[in-house]
Amino acid sequence: MLVQEIHQAPPGPHSPSPAQLAPGTIDALEAELRASIQGEVRFDAGSRALYATDGSNYRQVPIGVTCPRSSTDVEAIVEACRRHGAPILSRGGGTSLAGQCCNVAVVMDFSKYMYEVLEVDPERKLGRVQPGTVLDSLRDAAEKYHLTFGPDPATHTHCTLGGMVGNNSCGIHAQMAGRTADNIHELEILTYDGCRMRVGKTSGQELEAIIREGGRRGEIYAALKSLRDRYADRIRERFPRIPRRVSGYNLDELLPENGFHVARALVGSEATCVTVLEVVGNLVYSPPKRTLLVLGYPDIYSAGDHIPEILEARPIGCEGIDDRLIQYYKKKGEHVKDAAKLPEGGGWLLVQFGADTKKEADDQARALMEKLQSKPNGPTMKLYDDAAEEERIWEVRESSLGATAWVPGEPPTWPGWEDSAVPPDRVGNYLRDLRKVFQKHGYNPSLYGHLGQGCVHCRVDFDLQTKAGLDTYRAFMDDATTLVVSYGGSLSGEHGDGQARAQFLPKMFGEEIVQAFREFKAIWDPDWKMNPGKVVDPYGITDNLRLGTAYNPPELETHFHYPDDHGSFAHAALRCVGVGKCRREEGGTMCPSYMVTREEEHSTRGRARLLFEMLHGDPLTEQWRSDAVHDALELCLACKGCKGDCPVNVDMATYKAEFLSHYYEGRLRPRHAYSMGLIYWWARLASRAPRLVNFLGQAPILSGIAKWAGGISQERTIPRFATETFTDMFRKRAKVNEGAPEVLLWPDTFNNFFHPQVAQAAVEVLEHCGFQVTIPVRSLCCGRPLYDFGMLTAAKGLLKQILAELSEPIQNGTPMIGLEPSCLAVFRDEMVNLLPNDWNAKRLHEQCFTLAEFLEKQGKESSLPRLPRKALVHGHCHHKAIMTMKAEERLYGNIGMDYHVLDSGCCGMAGSFGFEKEHYSVSVACGERALLPAVREAEESTLIVADGFSCREQISQLTHRRAHHTAEVLKAAIQGDSEVASAPSRPAKSAMAWRTVAAGVLAGIGAGLLLGKAIKR
Repeated sequence: MLVQEIHQAPPGPHSPSPAQLAPGTIDALEAELRASIQGEVRFDAGSRALYATDGSNYRQVPIGVTCPRSSTDVEAIVEACRRHGAPILSRGGGTSLAGQCCNVAVVMDFSKYMYEVLEVDPERKLGRVQPGTVLDSLRDAAEKYHLTFGPDPATHTHCTLGGMVGNNSCGIHAQMAGRTADNIHELEILTYDGCRMRVGKTSGQELEAIIREGGRRGEIYAALKSLRDRYADRIRERFPRIPRRVSGYNLDELLPENGFHVARALVGSEATCVTVLEVVGNLVYSPPKRTLLVLGYPDIYSAGDHIPEILEARPIGCEGIDDRLIQYYKKKGEHVKDAAKLPEGGGWLLVQFGADTKKEADDQARALMEKLQSKPNGPTMKLYDDAAEEERIWEVRESSLGATAWVPGEPPTWPGWEDSAVPPDRVGNYLRDLRKVFQKHGYNPSLYGHLGQGCVHCRVDFDLQTKAGLDTYRAFMDDATTLVVSYGGSLSGEHGDGQARAQFLPKMFGEEIVQAFREFKAIWDPDWKMNPGKVVDPYGITDNLRLGTAYNPPELETHFHYPDDHGSFAHAALRCVGVGKCRREEGGTMCPSYMVTREEEHSTRGRARLLFEMLHGDPLTEQWRSDAVHDALELCLACKGCKGDCPVNVDMATYKAEFLSHYYEGRLRPRHAYSMGLIYWWARLASRAPRLVNFLGQAPILSGIAKWAGGISQERTIPRFATETFTDMFRKRAKVNEGAPEVLLWPDTFNNFFHPQVAQAAVEVLEHCGFQVTIPVRSLCCGRPLYDFGMLTAAKGLLKQILAELSEPIQNGTPMIGLEPSCLAVFRDEMVNLLPNDWNAKRLHEQCFTLAEFLEKQGKESSLPRLPRKALVHGHCHHKAIMTMKAEERLYGNIGMDYHVLDSGCCGMAGSFGFEKEHYSVSVACGERALLPAVREAEESTLIVADGFSCREQISQLTHRRAHHTAEVLKAAIQGDSEVASAPSRPAKSAMAWRTVAAGVLAGIGAGLLLGKAIKR
């Protein structure tokens, strides 16, 4: 009876909006979920806004969000949703590009808690994981046995296995292993009506036994068998036999010749049929040694023509990129040196070989080179033997999605036709014809992708905001789908159909097979509640657009001018394209708070999406006063890691400062905003009685009171003020190198009032190199701590003061050396954003340097003695994001240091962040992730080098070591002090005299006056 009902099933309804559910249903559902699961239940406006989009062009605000902790939680969520008639959507990394990861449904985010690798069985070559497990976690566990999960999308650092099953993901090494569907052994699944079972390959005998057992499982298998028998011939006829057929449901896996593999039939169903509770994947041999050969052709089309002869060499990866992608990198200033190392050409194939030994891999590559050299008009070639260089070239390819989005001087680009696939032997001609379709409709994207498997990637400059633009988009999609079908290809070769391409499935498969898809979904989901409106009976390609003709964000008044975003905060808020690189769990700087919380809200993407939703106005309605946005920014360390690491350079530190400036307008800020944000003024006062201030800050009871008053964690030690400031010391000393070229040393607050020995060391280094060192006549501050609390009016005032006071040396072109990376970053970044029309700001922006940058620019590295010491180097976040550490690395190498730059991300102190009592635990967790264990494990003789004041504080407060600034390291080299101290250096407590107490009273009075003035700002 069930089979007949399904066979006649009408198209299912799309998701209801929350308003369409019965009155009180949502509240009742939320209450039941809170009572029945151990995980998180979030029906607030902020959480719903956070999950309203994925990496696609689409936006649908969910009913609510859950983060299950176990499969038991998942069963309870599904049961509650069934009872209340609410649709369900499973979500992993949320990077889907076709709209399948957003819906008006109850979202289950598996990535926060259900992320364990449950088992790796090297004998059977199987890996068993929870659906929220990040792919690289499984790959790392399997590599111990020289095994891997073959498919590896560019998002491998943060995509989840559940998401890969949903989308039938592929990646570079699908060349050797196939799609996710080809690598799935078994799934544990749950249906909307509560049937939990394991599915996999099913022999004829097993199939009949399951059907005889009856029950819901037996009904499902009987219906699947009937579906297969009725449509088998049409499936064989209409399914393209190509490596990258990802569109549609995998009904071909139900055919007898494919073993009636129910698990593989469900792969790529995009959460429209079942919920996946557990994934068991096949593991394949992972060649331990790799070799990269890059081939250059006149253009990407001729590169495509030669795919068949390349595949004869059996590479494990074969990727293609075009010259337009390289042009984009040049415009963005990224991978420029790496791209310059490509062989001559206008289109390239990146061909990777793998073997047990490096020689074997190299021999495979050289054999192909010899074969190609013997052909007329062969390609240019380059074999890469350096592993680091090879990795950087792969990064050029893996970063393509971000590289083709938000390119300066180019129109915005979007997904929609980003992963079509054809037979590999027809790639060249397909690319030529596809370019003609693009030109017909006025588009001009870069073309790249997994050409060895016939899959072409691109982001297209669609106009998704005007009626004319949408009409052109629809016309293009009609032509493009017709073209790929004419080549025997697939609408999707990696990212799935969702709603971006699903309406064209009848063109690819025919109406009869599409009806079979409909029946397949109804077998699993007769209530039509699993991610409805995707794949089957889908929304149209211009429904639910994130932009569309109604997109009209308010242009709010801002402090920053956003020159890279056409002067628009709304444009900046739109910048995030959902790649999700900020959700990786290790490597790089971005995003430290996500790395320790695994919380979407605390990723760069989550915050960017909330800022977009803030401007959208529904469900977030408070604009600058939004508590949801404020809460998301609460754990942002303003490390600027995103500006350096994010493929589209989202600058959350700037957005946070902007938001807080408006959020707190007319309001009191937290206590730590005044104790830490106004540190410049407090330090000036403290310098009048440093011994008294240090006593108050270090004495057991008094320090506790001081920390409470300043909103500082009791676990922290308040840094000691120097008994004499650097500027006072400098003005007492005799001038050196008079008449020599002048340099201006910036005496930042931290190295002036706390660590004057750093600035003193810099003076000695610069004088050793033949320069006359000067400092500003007046006390000045860049205002760096003010940005963390949104005190932008005060920050702008300080910058104007600097530009006025230093106008003469600035206009004379005097170079300025900054020692504190966060302060130097103000001059290199925030200053020109706040004051874009001030020519002195532009001049100073160009003529300020780190110590290493300046010495390199002046060619003075050779004048420095060698320092043959081992060193562990931690880069300050702002240093890495804005200035990069390249000059420092070259400098350390030139003086003979055996150094290692830690991939330690953010130290966790991040200015005042780590001192604040609310953030102490997150701060420590950030440091413990990589930096602090590495410091503790380092030999005592190894130098610890960290240029950032906050980084040195984190190290000194949470380890037994003291970190040195680069200036101190160079000074030691000059003085021949190879035994520069490695242990902590703590000043002895000083006795108080009566005049010190009196000075402290006067300082307190002055502090009150200055604080009142600062608050007004």
